[in-house]
Order: sequence, then C-alpha cells, then structure tokens
Amino acid sequence: MSDSSLSPSGGGQDNFPSPSGGGQGGGIVKKPWGWENRFAITDKYLGKVIHINTGEMLSLQYHRQKDETLLVTKGAMDLQLEDDSGQMETHRLTPGMSRRVIPGRKHRMIGVEECEFFEVSTPEIDDVVRLEDKYGRQGTSTA
Repeated sequence: MSDSSLSPSGGGQDNFPSPSGGGQGGGIVKKPWGWENRFAITDKYLGKVIHINTGEMLSLQYHRQKDETLLVTKGAMDLQLEDDSGQMETHRLTPGMSRRVIPGRKHRMIGVEECEFFEVSTPEIDDVVRLEDKYGRQGTSTA
C-alpha cells in the first residue's frame, strides 16, 4: 500500500486519500470528524486507517461484540476509555502507542492534533452504540 492511500496530502479529491485499489476493503468513508479507509473487510477481521481532524471527536460509544485495538501512526489523540470500575479515563496516545478496547467499554477518540491510527478488530463493522455525538448522530449505527 502506498503512502498516498494513508494520508490526505497524498491523493484524492477534497484532501481525502485515494482508494487503495485491489484488496478486499470498502474504501474511503467520509465522516464529520475526518475519514476512515476500510482497507480490509473479511468474515474474520476488519482493518481501518482512521483520520481525525484537529479538535474533532468520534461519538462516545461502545460495541456489543466488536473487540478492537488502535495503533497511532501520526499526530496525537486523547482516548477516553472506561476502566474496570466504570470510570472514564483519558489516555494521550502518540505515534507508536496502542490500546485495546474490549466489547462493552465506553470510549471516544479526540483529535488533539491531526492524527491517524490503525484500527484492527473483529469483523462486526456495524456494531456501534452511540451515547453522545457532537454531530447529532445518535443511537445504534447501521453503517
């Protein structure tokens, strides 16, 4: 995969990456907080590159089944993650840092600066229960 498929500066219109072509992914999905490149969608796992614009955030959410691990490759983000006692903790993640999010744990990612990270997970792509959303999206996701 070329760098142009991972970075907005490398290709695509509107500062979005060019689809990687080949592979078994779902391509680029624009989001109000940035974009995601679904580069691998299989019956056994899901792989994404996620880009969050500075100051933007994903929903406060949890997954019923989806088990995911994040690896930051660019920039910095705050991961708000529920701990074992149900309290929310904030973890500053920078390139090379990773964190696992197990099913049922509330979490939210916030772009402290423009950031990108890999998300690898079990294949439940639509398993998102939104609790709060800056952009007015609510409820259980269907995409």
